[in-house]
Amino acid sequence: MRLPINTKFVLCCAFILTITLGISFYIFIKQQERLIMEQILYEARAIFRHLVITRKWISDHQGVFVEKLPGVKANPYLKNIEAEITAQNGKTYVRKNPAMVTRELSDYAKEKGLFWFNITSLNLINPENKPDEFERDALLLFEQNKSNEQMAIVTKDNTKYFRYISPLYIEDSCMGCHVHQGYKIGDVRGAISITIPIDNTFSYIDSNNRNILIGGIFTLLSLIVGLSLLIKKLILKPLSELKSSIDDFSNGIYNPQREIKSGDELEELYKSFASMARTLQDYHHSLNDKIKAATKDVELTNARLLEMNSLLQEANLRKSDFIARASHELRTPLTSIKGAIDYINARYIKGSNYQQISSISDEFLVFLDIIKNNVDRLIRMVNDMLDIERIEQGKSELNLVDVKPEDLIRDLVYQFSFEAQKKNIRFDVYIDCDFMIKVDEERIKQVLSNLFINAIKFSPVDSLIKVEAVRKDGCFHFEVCDQCQGIEVSKQYLIFEKFYKLGSKEGAGLGLSICKSIIEAHGGKIGVHSNGKDGCCFYFDIPLELKIKDNTKNEK
Repeated sequence: MRLPINTKFVLCCAFILTITLGISFYIFIKQQERLIMEQILYEARAIFRHLVITRKWISDHQGVFVEKLPGVKANPYLKNIEAEITAQNGKTYVRKNPAMVTRELSDYAKEKGLFWFNITSLNLINPENKPDEFERDALLLFEQNKSNEQMAIVTKDNTKYFRYISPLYIEDSCMGCHVHQGYKIGDVRGAISITIPIDNTFSYIDSNNRNILIGGIFTLLSLIVGLSLLIKKLILKPLSELKSSIDDFSNGIYNPQREIKSGDELEELYKSFASMARTLQDYHHSLNDKIKAATKDVELTNARLLEMNSLLQEANLRKSDFIARASHELRTPLTSIKGAIDYINARYIKGSNYQQISSISDEFLVFLDIIKNNVDRLIRMVNDMLDIERIEQGKSELNLVDVKPEDLIRDLVYQFSFEAQKKNIRFDVYIDCDFMIKVDEERIKQVLSNLFINAIKFSPVDSLIKVEAVRKDGCFHFEVCDQCQGIEVSKQYLIFEKFYKLGSKEGAGLGLSICKSIIEAHGGKIGVHSNGKDGCCFYFDIPLELKIKDNTKNEK
């Protein structure tokens, strides 16, 4: 999904600000809660110290006397201490010890809904001061000297309370009432627990947190909106103008009067683009001029090439026509000469008796044999030249028939085995017998004969010629390998050219060229493998589904 840079930047800033503000507000809220709870703890400690001072003052004065009003009873737990006195005015006053004063003050504070407290002990005198579970656990810790205060937040009847408790120790002023209980100065007599309702406090904290959250969201939105406006004005607008200039330039329109006045890096970037655009425009005009000049030269060159190509084609046609005519004209007298020589051989030499033969000089017979061999060679050369021209020009028809490679090759191997025996050369033949091919049988025989003749001609005495004919990659693959001295790699591409000869062996250098033309006319390819030292392998491949050239007449 493609997002504008403005959206990406704002989203990234919003994410960073949200994380930063979230962490900051979380720390602030937790710090605020901690301060509030510390304030409540400080308040509880202040109440406790105030109660302790009040109790000490009462204890130092052996209690306080209050008027015995209705509902006010004397303290039944005071032993050996005067609990009531009557004043001269006739009013009766009862003594209140620290515990009683603490109890009554607690009840009074509780009625007012502020807080309340309780004096309690594990060694009770007044059963009303029985400790609850929180107080009992704290008293046990106090007596074991493991703590000097305990606090907790408890929930009762869906109301939260902060509870605080701290121990009370026996002092000199306490011994009058508690000496009979076996206490010593410094012992834990009991404790005062203070209970403060904190629902209003937590409500205030929640309200304050909501206000902080709303303020944070407002701050975040304000920052995002501000950043968006700043980015749009300071970055996106200049970038949009730069993009518009680049698009116009890519469409071939360039306005040198356009400028960006931002006074920052974007203005410098636009100036660099404008400089590049002017340079490219000048180069483009210069290049167009050069192209126009070069185009004129190319047109002239093309015209000359067309003219030369026409002349070349005409010369090639004349060459082919000359070769065809010359070959035809040469073949007629050569055939007549060969016929005459054959007639002389048959009539006057092979058909004559011994007296007639003896009358013919040996020198005449030698020259007659030389003439016959050279006439045969000239006739073969002329026929080869005519074959090449006809095949290359598409005038040679391919007479396609179904042929079994085994029959074709074994006949030729048998035929050339007599010639091979003169050099004590052996054939090693492997033929896949299980397929047929559609080829021009006589032409393929011509190719195979050329390859066999060359293999025998260049093979050393007492050597081996390997012949292989198989199906391979959808083709009929033939290969003949001899043990000659090999063909140099640099000369292998030349041996299929017309009139190219290796060594001083007889021949016009047309045999392999004819083979190449015949194989290519069948839609195949011919080649040679040799490292230039250890023999060579001539091979050709003809597709089993024959696709011959379009210029042959028997293509179908």
